[in-house]
Amino acid sequence: MRYRMTVIGSGYLGITHAACMAELGHEVLALDIDADRIRRLGAGQLPIHEAGLEALLRRGLDSGKLRFTTSYQEAAEFGDVHFLCLGTPQQQGAYAADVSQLDAAVGALAPHLGRECLVVGKSTVPVGTAERLAGALRRLAPAGDRVDLAWNPEFLREGFAVKDTLGPDRIVLGLRTASAEKVLREVYAPLGDVPFVVTDFATAELVKVAANSFLATKISYINAMAEVCEAAGADVVRLAEALSYDDRIGGRFLRPGLGFGGGCLPKDIRAFMARADELGAGPALSFLREVDAVNLRRRDRTVDLARDLAGGSFAGRRVTVLGAAFKPDSDDIRDSPALHVAAEIQRQGGRVSVYDPVALDNARKACPELSYATSATEAARGAHVLLLLTEWREFVRLDPAELGAVVAVRHVLDGRHALDPARWRQAGWRYRAPGRP
Repeated sequence: MRYRMTVIGSGYLGITHAACMAELGHEVLALDIDADRIRRLGAGQLPIHEAGLEALLRRGLDSGKLRFTTSYQEAAEFGDVHFLCLGTPQQQGAYAADVSQLDAAVGALAPHLGRECLVVGKSTVPVGTAERLAGALRRLAPAGDRVDLAWNPEFLREGFAVKDTLGPDRIVLGLRTASAEKVLREVYAPLGDVPFVVTDFATAELVKVAANSFLATKISYINAMAEVCEAAGADVVRLAEALSYDDRIGGRFLRPGLGFGGGCLPKDIRAFMARADELGAGPALSFLREVDAVNLRRRDRTVDLARDLAGGSFAGRRVTVLGAAFKPDSDDIRDSPALHVAAEIQRQGGRVSVYDPVALDNARKACPELSYATSATEAARGAHVLLLLTEWREFVRLDPAELGAVVAVRHVLDGRHALDPARWRQAGWRYRAPGRP
């Protein structure tokens, strides 16, 4: 069965979900209060970098299955299912999540809901949010109890968002009624045989933050081992390799380096801690404070290693930073470890030149004080230290001999353990990486 649905919020999650639902054959009306963004999306202009998404956007527009609007009234009249895809960033000056965008969207949509429909939350929220929003919908919607709510968390990886939406490893549904389950099973039926986990609101809300907390813990664990390896003269890459053969541990997310960033893991683990404190369960998540601290320490340690390669001071030194996005295959620079390190080196007197294949425009807006180059070679010209901080394939494939011809000194810091140390050393480079002798 195909549905008429709306997607409220046209950010990273919303655009992806809207385009993918249209690809499945549903009629989709996507809404955002940013009129310029809606105009651009309606013209097929994608405001983010995500593999495969632009083609889906244009295909949805061309087929007529996907449209965009700024009108909540139009959305309410159009949709039988309304997906909430709003951002929940970290509050200014606090660890807690800011759910004001979600509250505003529900407050704007509900008064126009005059018939039976299903509202589906996909945003990452503090546990208890769904219960509160269900009450708000009952109070504000003319249809009252005929407006049902479900919570269906997203598990998208930037760079793989289309793949994760059209080929998910599981679909989690937090709901209260059999009718909501029936609708959502029909919505996702075109995906084929996908495992469903059907549960209550609170459990569904916890799944995403619990998953992100586990991944963050695994990343920080191997980076904590990197700190020990540096003190002991051991090799954290070989340590991680040995651990990965244990099937109880596995090798995924066990790659040491600069640590995690982006718009999810850092703010989600902090919001999880804040909510646990509110619930009186703060001690259960106290370990996440150290997970966060280990992650942030890796940025400082990277700066220290770069300063050592620069001769003990950045003053008067040209420093090349390869990478601005928090991860490859993305233009997202939110809480980017690479930009954090670049800005700190600049603050300490270095003359920093940054290059990234797709994130330069976003980086310029966030850190206008840095210099930016249009290629790795341009960024490296005259450099005393070169840092690889985002593991784009373009950087991994660089020829160290060719790059060595344009730098002032062949010193490289591999902040992501992405380069072949032997190859770079054979080309005359002094190679350093966190957690390695």
